[in-house]
Amino acid sequence: MLSINIADVIAVLQTMIPQLIILGVALVAAIIVTICAMKAKKPLKGFIRKEAWIAFLLVVVVVANTIVLGPMFSMINMAMGGGKISDDAIAEAKELCTDIAEEGIVLLKNDDKALPLAEGAKVNVFGWSSTNPIYGGTGSGALSDAYPTVDFLTGLTDAGIEYNQDLVDFYKGWRDARPTVGMMGQDWTIPEPKVSEYGNLISDAKNYSDTAIFFIARSGGEGADLPASYDGEDTFSTEGMFGASGVRYSDQKDDLDASKSYLELSNREQALLDEVTANFDKVIVVVNSANAMELGFVNNYSQIKSVLYCPGTGQTGFDGLGEIIAGQVNPSGKTADTFVADLFATPTANNFGDFDYTNMEEFGVDNMFAEGGKAYPTFVNYVEGIYVGYKFYETAAAEAENGFEFDYDSAVVYPFGYGLSYTTFKQEMGPVTNDGKTVSFDVTVTNTGDVAGKDVVEVYYNPPYTNGGIEKAAANLIQFAKTQTLEPGASETVSISFALEDMASYDTYGKGCYVLEAGDYEISINSDSHNKIATDTVNVASDIVYDESNKRESDAVAATNQFGFAEGDVTYLSRADGFANYAEATAAPTSFELADEYKSAYVNNNNYKEEDYNNSSDEMPTTEAKNGIELKELRGLDYDDPKWEELLDEMSVADMNTLIELGGYETSAIKSIDKVMTYDCDGPASINNNFTGQGSIGFPAAVMIACTWNKDMALAFGQSIGRMANDMDVSGWYAPATNTHRSAFAGRNFEYYSEDGVLAGWMCANAVNGAREWGVYSYVKHFATNDQETNRTNLLCTWLNEQSMREIYLKSFEITFKNSNPGATMVAFNNIGTVPAEACPELLNDVLRGEWGFRGFAETDYFGGYGYQDADRMIRNGCDLMLATYSTDQSKVTDQTSATSVIAMRQASKNILYTVVNSRAYDNDIKAGLPTWEKVLILIDVILGLLIVCLEYFAIKKYLAKRKEMAPTVEAE
Repeated sequence: MLSINIADVIAVLQTMIPQLIILGVALVAAIIVTICAMKAKKPLKGFIRKEAWIAFLLVVVVVANTIVLGPMFSMINMAMGGGKISDDAIAEAKELCTDIAEEGIVLLKNDDKALPLAEGAKVNVFGWSSTNPIYGGTGSGALSDAYPTVDFLTGLTDAGIEYNQDLVDFYKGWRDARPTVGMMGQDWTIPEPKVSEYGNLISDAKNYSDTAIFFIARSGGEGADLPASYDGEDTFSTEGMFGASGVRYSDQKDDLDASKSYLELSNREQALLDEVTANFDKVIVVVNSANAMELGFVNNYSQIKSVLYCPGTGQTGFDGLGEIIAGQVNPSGKTADTFVADLFATPTANNFGDFDYTNMEEFGVDNMFAEGGKAYPTFVNYVEGIYVGYKFYETAAAEAENGFEFDYDSAVVYPFGYGLSYTTFKQEMGPVTNDGKTVSFDVTVTNTGDVAGKDVVEVYYNPPYTNGGIEKAAANLIQFAKTQTLEPGASETVSISFALEDMASYDTYGKGCYVLEAGDYEISINSDSHNKIATDTVNVASDIVYDESNKRESDAVAATNQFGFAEGDVTYLSRADGFANYAEATAAPTSFELADEYKSAYVNNNNYKEEDYNNSSDEMPTTEAKNGIELKELRGLDYDDPKWEELLDEMSVADMNTLIELGGYETSAIKSIDKVMTYDCDGPASINNNFTGQGSIGFPAAVMIACTWNKDMALAFGQSIGRMANDMDVSGWYAPATNTHRSAFAGRNFEYYSEDGVLAGWMCANAVNGAREWGVYSYVKHFATNDQETNRTNLLCTWLNEQSMREIYLKSFEITFKNSNPGATMVAFNNIGTVPAEACPELLNDVLRGEWGFRGFAETDYFGGYGYQDADRMIRNGCDLMLATYSTDQSKVTDQTSATSVIAMRQASKNILYTVVNSRAYDNDIKAGLPTWEKVLILIDVILGLLIVCLEYFAIKKYLAKRKEMAPTVEAE
């Protein structure tokens, strides 16, 4: 769950300033009156004092009500709502969590059949992280601490494997907690004792067992990317009022090494591995990391027999790892990323991270988390074009035949889609048919080994490429399927089909649309992206151009050029002449000035003026009509049904503003149309209400779900989330997240599926479909190109070409929105070119709603302002809901009088209402009304009001009685 955000605390307090001032003034006034009353005679003195404090009490009650029903209303609503997850749902989720791990853990190496271990085996477990493994990520992807986790050692025990307790005791005594890696501060220390600290433990361990497990882990999370250099200034502190801040690379000084990255073995890990391999001939390496590490070292030691890749396991997933090590489960996972030998030799290496413009000072904005409290525009260049992950390495291997200097075996340790099993399989490809629309064939999979297991059918295509023509990768995953469990000797026939148009390439500079060029398309079934099992050919007789007159069948509107403004003045990698421009294209940036043509059009909150974008011909729509229609009456009606206009006519401008501006973990209740409030919750691996503390168990990281290559598993994950959300009275899920693993150093890779859009897209679509079965709408995120954490809220200009935007960074979103019904999307923090994604009409209107036919709403990511988030600008460009839990100058629609703005408010409201009324929130007969806590507040107000009246009555009565009693005395004087 998310922790307290200092910016929120300060901002909420700021919204209460008027009320707090009134309260302070009233208190001071009461004190002054009390002091001044000392000069009065009895009984007037006592009466004045009582009146002062009764008046102050009245002010307190009124001010408290204005705070509770004003700036705090939304947050109290969320804190008071929600249900409880049933025991059955929790039990089901725990079992599924283990199932995902059983299928998502990848066996990368297994020389001499070192795994599985024999029943009742004993092992020595080396590596401090074995006692503090990684279960997920940080930020919105963090797990709830309300449920116990199965750790790695427990997983071994549950599988019947014994481990050396002396080593465990040593690690736990040496350090008991993992370093903090949070959104605001990161301690990247890789805890590991010095070899000298082990004493006789390693030599004694040989007497316990001849088998060693070498366990390494890497953390990651929201807010920061992983260090590409493992050294730097230590600014980390845990002393802040709101938790950790700053960065520490390691508190183990001998580990600091600028030549290494966080994704290599640290110096201490390397020394330990040397010692372990010197003493044990059977070593099993467990890699507990969602980020693809440099694993070339596993082939440098003959003693390393087996390697298991185990991303974050969630609450119970380490039971699955134990079962695999013990042979109770046969591993069937496949990698979702390419594991390379050198992460600094990738096409993205020089263009990932922190790049600051030097000529944008006038666009600086206040940002309390930026250096000096001011943020200035930054940038990142997606120079690799479409050649991301395996698409580069497989194409480079093909171009090596044309003179490109490239050695695949040296560059790639484990290919995309790679994974071993304890058994063997045979795949036979049937005849390929093409009816002009659909390509189809069968694959017969046979278990030829002696252990039951599952296999994955991976289907790739290699399109015809013309030198200097449309960019095309030599290998492209297009479909996949996983078998059921096959007993030895058993077979299963898997039917494969995909649309012919799905092999089209985007022709940015020619036709400006997708084109399926004439020629032979090689269709292959592979064991991974590099190794083909069988091939066939589909011939396309002539070019097929998918323009406005011949759109792709999957499109509602033809896909045509939209993102030329985001290309910038960047040189992009091209396959032409065997990647002849590789060195030039992939070099680090040399220019840090934004070109005049882009700077002149640059807009953020410093220079955005709503009136500049008003259309004088727009007519003010009807508001506050008395049509007598309630929102529930529109459930199931078409988006374009005329009744929607009658409903929208009933809303006031204030209604629409409330609906738009307060969308943080909710959609607001609107009395005029009897719209109920909905609860919407984080996160990608669970469903957590950050206000009530109620939440689900945490599932394995999205990477592990992708590594299952099992669509049914992703569907079951979504179904479980939906069921638990329904128990919690939650209607919206801030997930799944499906950005691209552009770099292994991206901090949030754990909650994104893969480097490949097809694998990610189908996993995401199935998760969405599963949640939708329970009426839960999904905020598919972060739309789009939020592929790094560095500078994500620091006015980050993301430069990329149209083809890579569509074929790489939008691909998983496209598959999801076309094959499921999310109902919502969460838009990315970053800019596309110079335009905030949250205010990009080409993205949100032309592509999402136009080409893909999406109907529903788009929400900002967390609404911190950041100098570019502005509700007026966003609703006019397709982003409907602000993820804000309190009103701010930026989250509210400031222009509520122009026809242009009110039309945009009306459209945004419709998008939100359409999704909500067709969700679980309206599954049953809905009776809108005051929430229970507000009714209780009214009751308390009545009681306090009566109390104040009584106090006033008795104060007056006592004063009059005293005055009457003292009257004769006064007369006698």
